[in-house]
Formats: sequence, structure tokens, C-alpha cells
Amino acid sequence: MSKAALIEAEKKAAFLFQEIENQNLIVAAKTEKELNSEIFDLAYELFGIKKYWHKRIVRAGKNTLEPYNSNPENVTLSEDDILFIDFGPVFEEWEADFGRTYVLGNDPYKIKLKDDVAAAWYDCKKFFDSKKAITGAELYAHTVALAEAYGWTFGGEIAGHLIGHFPHEKLEDTDKTNYIHPENHVNVFELDKNGNKRDWILEIHFVDKEKEIGGFFEQLLT
Repeated sequence: MSKAALIEAEKKAAFLFQEIENQNLIVAAKTEKELNSEIFDLAYELFGIKKYWHKRIVRAGKNTLEPYNSNPENVTLSEDDILFIDFGPVFEEWEADFGRTYVLGNDPYKIKLKDDVAAAWYDCKKFFDSKKAITGAELYAHTVALAEAYGWTFGGEIAGHLIGHFPHEKLEDTDKTNYIHPENHVNVFELDKNGNKRDWILEIHFVDKEKEIGGFFEQLLT
């Protein structure tokens, strides 16, 4: 039941993100906070949800460099901008965590970044699926290597985390075994304390610090 519920939650999150595009919410001259609020309202309209298990993130321009734990100043979307959205909606007590990158205009370098984070996510998924055992640290190192292979820098302090039923196992920052993190030396295929299979989110965050842009792609890995 848990796997089916997680997959269904992700399908709803994907539909929400598609509706963000369909309703043309992402436009220049709108602030990150304004867009964030509009997406919140859209999710309520579509699914009647107001519960999110982590802070709702909309980051544009230079703010796309910032990792999850940062709280940068609110900026306004500009023409030819790049931005990413990271929402963790809870559907009937089941968590989703979904992130996508968008480009306003036709800047080929920004479009390449948008495409690369998506392609790298699927590269990493293929790598992960080829393994029967891998630590969080090894998986994180692979995402860093992928960033370099694509010509970017990996911008995330983590490359993913556990996901599940709300409220999920509390993700203490001090316990790196809950994260795809360089200090997690536990096999991510290891069962939880109740003998159940654990499910993971994979997040890819590539940046170009010199040009002050970043791209992000996130969804269910396992």
C-alpha cells in the first residue's frame, strides 16, 4: 500500500506542476513569494490541500544557487530568467516531493542547464537501479561526478532523503543516514527499524557560480 500511495502522491504533484505551466503562472515581473502563493492556491483548488511537509520553495535568478537550508531574499522574476520550484505536498497523509526548473525566454545556456538536471536525474536513477547495495555517501559522490561530467558544479548539500507517510520519520540534520549525504555510510537499501523497505527521493541541483544560475530536478527514486 505504501508504494502505491507514494506513487499516487507523486502523480498528483506532477499534475500540479503541469497545471502551473498550463495556467501560465510563471511570468516575468512576479516575485517568488507571489508565485509561491499562487501555486499554494492552485494546489488547494485542485486537491483541497494546505499541508506541506517542508517549506515551499520558489527560487529565481541568483537565488537558484542556494541550497534548501538557505532563506534568500525575495526576488522578482525577470525576462530570460531561470527558476526552480520545490514543493512537498501531502496528499491524504502521503508525502510527495517534486522539483522542476523553468526558463523564461530562449537563453540556450539556461535551457541547457534545465535539460541537463533532468537528464542527469535519469542517469543517476539508471546507476542506482544497477546496484544491489550502495551507501548514501557513494550515491552523493556519483551525483557530484555527474555534475562535473555535464560541465556544472553540484550545488546541493544533500542529493536526496527519505520519504514516506506523514509525519514521516523525523529527518534530524544530525542523523545523516536519513539523507543522500557524504557522511551517510549506510546502505540505502537497508530496511527500517520495523523491517520495511525505505523509499528515497533523489534531487539533482547543478549550478554555475560565475553566472549565478542553478537548476533543480527532484522526484521519487525508489
